[in-house]
Amino acid sequence: MQQEYKTLVPDVVHTAEFVDRRSRFLAALTHLSSEAAAEEYIASLRARYHDARHTVFAWILADGRERCSDDGEPSRTAGMPVLDVLHGAGLADVCCVVTRYFGGTLLGPGGLVRAYTAAAQAAVTDAQAANHIVVMGLTTYVTCCIPYAAYDRVLHMAQAAGGKQHEALFTNEVQLTLSFASGSEQPFVAALREFAHGEDLCTIAEPVFTAR
Repeated sequence: MQQEYKTLVPDVVHTAEFVDRRSRFLAALTHLSSEAAAEEYIASLRARYHDARHTVFAWILADGRERCSDDGEPSRTAGMPVLDVLHGAGLADVCCVVTRYFGGTLLGPGGLVRAYTAAAQAAVTDAQAANHIVVMGLTTYVTCCIPYAAYDRVLHMAQAAGGKQHEALFTNEVQLTLSFASGSEQPFVAALREFAHGEDLCTIAEPVFTAR
């Protein structure tokens, strides 16, 4: 599994327009995390711009699935260029839809590739300018149950290993949850086991993606 990827912050849409010989290319880029959400998003734009000639799209999910469509344009002149822009930006869990209003002049394969690329790239640039692109990294949460007297020492050990306190629950003991970049938690776990004279005080959760 990849260790990190870039995506958009949720619930925003970045738009851009590119015009070539009166053909208008309207790009709309957004965050999503499932194929069903992508299909719904594409359908909503197809309905909004129902009088457009083409509704081209490309999406990439963090699990590696991806899809693109030329929607009637010559093969590989529309959807693939949009997908290439997303790959070039290192994005995942995103969908970009480019709606074309035909201007009456054929652009040719090369012109179509340039136009769809330019529209998608402009939407990505808009997201970058707004600081709406975030890095998602694999994070492992480690929960330890420790005595009060050990709290400061254990927290220092975690921080020395690159961990951060995520939350702490104080009852008759301290339930301390720490976050680590996945793979970096093992030195801390080993150090805590040694500190506890061989007792295993940690529960290690499955890695999840979180914003860096």
